[in-house]
Amino acid sequence: MRILISFFCLLLASHAVADYPDKPIKIIVPFAAGAGTDAVARFTAVKLEAQLKQPVIVENRVGASGAIGTQFVAGSAPDGYTLLFVASPFTTVAAATPTVANYDPIKQFAPIALIAAGPLVWIANAQAPFTTMREMIAFAQANPGKLAYGSAGAGGVNHLALELFKLKTGSDILHVPYKGVAPATTDLLGGSIALLTGSIPAVLPHVKGGKARALAVTGDKRSPLMPEVPTMKEAGANGTEVYNYWGLVAPVGTPAAIVNRLNAEVQKFLAQKDVQERLAGDGVDLTPGGPDRLAAFIANDYNGWKKLVIDAKLKVE
Repeated sequence: MRILISFFCLLLASHAVADYPDKPIKIIVPFAAGAGTDAVARFTAVKLEAQLKQPVIVENRVGASGAIGTQFVAGSAPDGYTLLFVASPFTTVAAATPTVANYDPIKQFAPIALIAAGPLVWIANAQAPFTTMREMIAFAQANPGKLAYGSAGAGGVNHLALELFKLKTGSDILHVPYKGVAPATTDLLGGSIALLTGSIPAVLPHVKGGKARALAVTGDKRSPLMPEVPTMKEAGANGTEVYNYWGLVAPVGTPAAIVNRLNAEVQKFLAQKDVQERLAGDGVDLTPGGPDRLAAFIANDYNGWKKLVIDAKLKVE
């Protein structure tokens, strides 16, 4: 009897996978609507909906630097109908504030696809007493604690980018956490803080308008959106490369057939010209590949940030 029941359950499961998807799919974005990650998630949802012939709904569940929405997906049924749209805080918050995050980015999720990755850019207030990254480093070393840097919140990628920079350059810069990059940018333009890192599309208008100075991009190559801006290595801050990324994951235990189906659909839309143009306009590189590529990226990112937390003796509240 037990064998018959097990066989029947297996048969039902195989039919569920074969018929996937036969109802709406929900993508959880653990950040506010209108933010950069949210915009790309909605763009992704539109593409998947057209290809899968089922509604793909984006739902924002915000709080705790992304941990609230992430915890929700970790506890959801592993059936392919509740997915998580991840960005850099997925790994940085878990590494820097594990008790607050309360999730394991490696053990509790099944990677689906890495969509894109790209650098941040360091910018300074236009009135700051330096015009280059090398000059900023020298000023910070000579004036410990006198420069203020704004981030999108403690434990986020902007915050850890600063801590990595401080560790590698021996600089003492004050960290000022905000509830997002937007209010931090407002204060930088107003002169309340001197520095921040942000996505290239978000800060480019301020740089072009002369209200901010771009010091360096955090990737290993210059950005075509601002080719005159050096990389961190070129600017004298080697070893401080940082990348933002976007991807899709599901709760651990999601059938491999569903994960592979979703990955195939992502690869399909990444090959489309309008998607390539859209993401190029965001200053990021498309990252096609199987679930294993995202798995490796997450593991490398998470372990790297955990090492920074240990090496810098960070205590993030």
